[in-house]
Amino acid sequence: MITYAALSPHPPLIIPEIGQRRLQDVQPTVEGMRRLAQELAATAPETVIFLTPHGNVFADALSSLGQPQLRGDLTAFGARQEWTASNDLALLQEIATQTAKSNLPFIILDKDTARQHRLNPDLDHGILVPFHYLQEAGLTDVKIIAISIAYLSTLELYHFGHIVKQAADKVGRKVAILASGDMSHRLKSEGPYEYHPDGPSFDKAVRELLAAGDTEGILGLPESLCNNAGECGYRSIVIMLGALDGLNYEPTIFSYEGPFGVGYLTAGLRPGSPGESLLKQLQADRLQEQDRLRQQESPPVKWARMVIESYVRNGSRPALPDELEDLRRETAGTFVSLKKHGQLRGCIGTISPAYGSLAEEIAGNAVSAASRDPRFLPVEAHELSDLVYSVDVLGKAEPASRDQLDPKKYGVIVTKGSRRGLLLPDLEGVDTVEEQLRIACQKAGIRPDEDYKIERFEVIRYN
Repeated sequence: MITYAALSPHPPLIIPEIGQRRLQDVQPTVEGMRRLAQELAATAPETVIFLTPHGNVFADALSSLGQPQLRGDLTAFGARQEWTASNDLALLQEIATQTAKSNLPFIILDKDTARQHRLNPDLDHGILVPFHYLQEAGLTDVKIIAISIAYLSTLELYHFGHIVKQAADKVGRKVAILASGDMSHRLKSEGPYEYHPDGPSFDKAVRELLAAGDTEGILGLPESLCNNAGECGYRSIVIMLGALDGLNYEPTIFSYEGPFGVGYLTAGLRPGSPGESLLKQLQADRLQEQDRLRQQESPPVKWARMVIESYVRNGSRPALPDELEDLRRETAGTFVSLKKHGQLRGCIGTISPAYGSLAEEIAGNAVSAASRDPRFLPVEAHELSDLVYSVDVLGKAEPASRDQLDPKKYGVIVTKGSRRGLLLPDLEGVDTVEEQLRIACQKAGIRPDEDYKIERFEVIRYN
């Protein structure tokens, strides 16, 4: 069972040995952490599961440290103390078993694997800072699990939190969830990043939504707001809330401040009576949205989807349906792009026609996007229902100068000898010519100071 859930900031400064006289600059946070730790400790958990954004964070998989004894220190910040704790391997293995059944990516890293791949085998400051306060509150013999967040979709992270709760119930463990994370890093110009107005807005929204117990509101925060805020706690919060899915909870905000341009929020959530499962609603909404997209998809996208679904399931390509016969009547370079929960899952294409027809062009690039994009593992059958497709049909490329480019309207091709790089137009986050050229050159292995050829092209994008 989940005994308690907490949100903790993690500036090493709030460790007395590190902060020393500067503790007075963060006194509300120190006091908030002590109150939070006392409330969590009073629920007598057998295991504390830490969710950290500063461990071994991957784009496409959650991970956990897997060695029996966990250790860490803050010598890099000036502290001499070492923290140690036993890993709850039985609960960790149950979490891994249930994530595998749900097709959620989760990796357990033992010490040898971590070192072989130059990963961190030790507890990071995102865990050690709140752990210090838990030990101060009397939790000295508690077992822990150290889980690093991932850049998965909000739904996947929330689902993972739900699995953590199920695993705790399955092994009969009393578990507290501690979501480690600072709020916006862009509250002030003199902070670690430049000021952005979405920084204070993000912090205010999270604080108010948590205080109101509005889980759905937190999950619905715009991705642009989170990104602009420069936060490092949102994903931890989402997993924490997932662990409370199907439960009402009583929230307490212990403290909030942003003295150095970074928001520090401490909050506790006490589980209560059973309530409605938001996870089921979110999953149903996702399926409904996918059905809507399938009904509205264009002929090129419908064909790309049919090819990928057949290839992934059966290893073969389907016959072109009669209603898509028009795709045989032209030729063009194409790019097929796959997204999963808003994140790129594969993109492969041809600059100019390499096949006898547009139908063959789309089919060939669809198979490659699903199985041969070197940035991703091949698509598996269980992912097919989550994929969103687009097909770009390229116009003829023409020579261009920098002042003739427009990243929203034109794609760009850069060439230096045998090195060639292409970037499609109207990509999220690519708003300037400089950024478009930088990425294209990077893909081609061309240095920015080299003299390279520039071409532009237009596309017709089908969804």
